[in-house]
Order: sequence, then structure tokens, then C-alpha cells
Amino acid sequence: MLIGYGQVNHRDEIDPDIRSVEPVDLMEGAARQAADARVFEAVDSIRVVNILSAHYRDPGLLLGQRIGASDFTTLYSPIGGNVPQSLLNQACLDIQRGRAGVVLLAGAETWRTRRGLKAKGGRLVWTVQDDSVPLAEISGEDVPMAGEAEIRIALDRPAYVYPLFEQALRLARDESIEDHRRRVSELWARFNAVAVANPHAWIRKPASAEEIAQPGPRNRMISWPYTKLMNSNNMVDQGAALIVASVEQAQRLQIPAERWIYPHAGTDAHDTSSIAERDELHRSPAIRIGGARVLELAGLGIDDVDYVDLYSCFPSAVQVAAAELGLSADDPARPLTVTGGLTFAGGPWSNYVMHSIATTAELLAANPGRRALITANGGYLTKHSFGVYSTEPPPEFRWEDVQSAVDREPTRDALVEWEGIGTIEAWTTPFDRDGQPQKAFVAVRTPDGSRALAVIADPAAAQASVSEDIGGAKVAVTADGNATLR
Repeated sequence: MLIGYGQVNHRDEIDPDIRSVEPVDLMEGAARQAADARVFEAVDSIRVVNILSAHYRDPGLLLGQRIGASDFTTLYSPIGGNVPQSLLNQACLDIQRGRAGVVLLAGAETWRTRRGLKAKGGRLVWTVQDDSVPLAEISGEDVPMAGEAEIRIALDRPAYVYPLFEQALRLARDESIEDHRRRVSELWARFNAVAVANPHAWIRKPASAEEIAQPGPRNRMISWPYTKLMNSNNMVDQGAALIVASVEQAQRLQIPAERWIYPHAGTDAHDTSSIAERDELHRSPAIRIGGARVLELAGLGIDDVDYVDLYSCFPSAVQVAAAELGLSADDPARPLTVTGGLTFAGGPWSNYVMHSIATTAELLAANPGRRALITANGGYLTKHSFGVYSTEPPPEFRWEDVQSAVDREPTRDALVEWEGIGTIEAWTTPFDRDGQPQKAFVAVRTPDGSRALAVIADPAAAQASVSEDIGGAKVAVTADGNATLR
């Protein structure tokens, strides 16, 4: 069960002449909100989510020393937004099987401070562990972020890929650009409303659907059709911590029963790392199969769940997950986030879901008897982890790796070097900081049903791609990956 959960935001002025906050400071602060010294003395495993804003040899060891833990092992995760839920799933299994007693999970990023110091000519200073400290053991294997087809054309960042999925969603719905803009901005405005009410959210300023959709000096277009307010917000200093233990340990440590939150079930799986190989760009077999199975393991249907937090780095991630789970992304009566999502609550790289689990735990403790579903996503809708939670105890925690079922799902041939005339099935157009489109990435369906990825490099054609609906248009692709609208 979860016996402790804490979150911290650091908002101090960034000053190069003052010691800057570092990730371990925030992890310590979150841990101290989650528990006290009695619990820390009982911790026998500390597992830390991958940190991008600082580099420690063993951050779990450093955190344990900070909080006064004495006899513990450490693990350090790969990169991925799925990691916090995967770490919790594994912690439950280890406790269940007698391999651990009390597990502290933690993560933090100080990306805001790091970037702010760099802009002022300073740099983030973090605690240095000398070479006598062994590198932390890595928990689990990483899954590649992309395949050869994506790497070849530099389709290499979330701000490019998720808008590509967004266009695929729009075209699958046969929706006009204007209707789509209105619908998605209303979805994100509902996420904003949740953040406004969330005391842990980074941005709590109300934003209307029109403000979210309309490009402007403070909300520039990043990659069509997404403005800045539709992108994950990594410019945060945030930390979170969770403590997992058995009932026996919770009783021994005298943790009040009203704080106990039970993980009922978990699943893990991943879709193909190559975007070009996915059967449909607006679908996710891993979410469909992993989500259905975690609910089945918990003995629930989707309508039995009171709280849902869908991983929300970009609107397309929410819409794909909602559709695969049997939820509506258009229903204002059923929120799909407990935090406000990565745009408004904050997107501390791989650690967002530590915050969504902590917020969910607070909600469940305040509303006994209710149930919650957490989804976690790493890569480009690639790596997925799921968890079901409640204040009511399950017969036992159940977990399953559903990868074998996902691997049986159909994929599509990805043509790395292809030349010919195809049809645009999705596209996105990145903008520069002056608000000008410079190129467009296109996913092209070939005459035999395969897929090629290409780039429209002509700025004038790129401009046309944001003023016209080019979905379904013919495009000529050359072997070097360049494309020209016909």
C-alpha cells in the first residue's frame, strides 16, 4: 500500500549569486512531506526516476543520506514518463514477494532553474559524488524512442510527433480544421480548470479555450496545430515522493489507516518504437490491451472508476488513451485528469506520474471507497504503464506484462527509402521563434498500404500546409526523404 505521498514546487527567484536548488533538495522536501524519521529508518529500498537537470552517480544513495535512512539498496530508472507507475508496480511485487519491506520512490527536476541560470550566465550546481560511489543499478531495460525512418528525417522530438498524431485523429474523425481547433482547445481548457483547483499545480491561472488556441506573443505556435499552451511544460522545479509498504509494516510504523491507499493492479507494455511501423497513427494497442487488462485484474469496468488521470503531455495523447479505454475526451462531466496535466500542473520530464499518483492518493484519502485509474506514457505514445488504486484493500496486488498480446497486433511496413507518389495521412508543421513555418513533416501512405515519412522543405509549401487541409493530398517523395505537394 501507499503510506506516504508528498509533492513540492520551488518558485524562488533565480539568482546566479545564490546557491541554486538541485533535484535532490526537492526529492528530500517531497519525502519529508510524505513521511517522518521513523519511516525513513525503516526504508530498505530507494528508487529514483531518471533526472535530466542534474547528474548524480547514485541519486538514491544521496537521498537516503539526506533523510537519515541507514540500510537500503538503490535503483535508478531509464528515461520515460511511464517510469513512476512502472516503479510502483515493481515495488508492490517486491514487497509482496519479500524482496523489500519499505520502498521510497522519488523524482524531481529543476529544469526551470537550470535554464534560468544559463540565460543569466550561470549554471546549475549539484552535489558531486566522487568516483568512489558506484553508479546506481538501472531498473529495467529502456525502449528506443524512435526507429530508422524517424531518425533519418529528424522527426525526433515530442513537439513534432504528437501534433502528427493530432492530425491523424482529426482526419480519422473527418473533422474540419476549425471544428477540431475548437474541440481540442475546449478539452485543454477543462484540464486548465482542474489545475486552477489543484494546489500542487505549477500554472493555476485560468485560461479559456480561445486563449489556448489563439497564437500570440506569450502563446506562440510550436508545431501545427499546437500552440505553446498545448505542449508539455518542462520549465518547472518540482519534486514528488511515494512510500510503499506492507500492511504489517504500516501497522508497525503506526501509520494512520486513513492514509492507506491500496494499489489493486498494474500492467505494463509498449507499442512499436518506430512510429512509421504503427498500424494507425491515432491508435495504441498497448493502451487498449494494457488498460483493459489492468481493470480486469482489479475486477472493474471503466465505468466503475471514479477518478482518471490520463497521461497528458499533449492533447493527442489524451484523446488516443480515452478512445482506447472507452472514455470520451469530449465529455465535460467526466474529467480525464486529477492534476491539470503536463501543460498546467507541470511536466517535470519523466516524473509527472509521481505527481499524478500522489494527487490521486490525496483524493482517495479524502473520499474513501472511491477508485482511480492512472495511465503513464513514455516516448511517443510508446511505453505504457497502468495502475488502479483505492482505499479498499484488494485480495492481493496483481500485475501483468501484456507485451505478448500487444506484439500480436498488426503493424505496418515502414519504408525508410522510398520514391513515388503517395497520399498524406498526417502532417505537422514546426514554427520558428519568429512565428514562421519552415518545413512540414508528412506521413505518407504508399499505393501498397505501406508508410513512408518525409519532409516538405520548401517554406512556401510549408506555409500552405497551415492554411489548407492537405490531408489526403497527393505528394511526391524522393529517395532522400524530400516531399513535394502535387
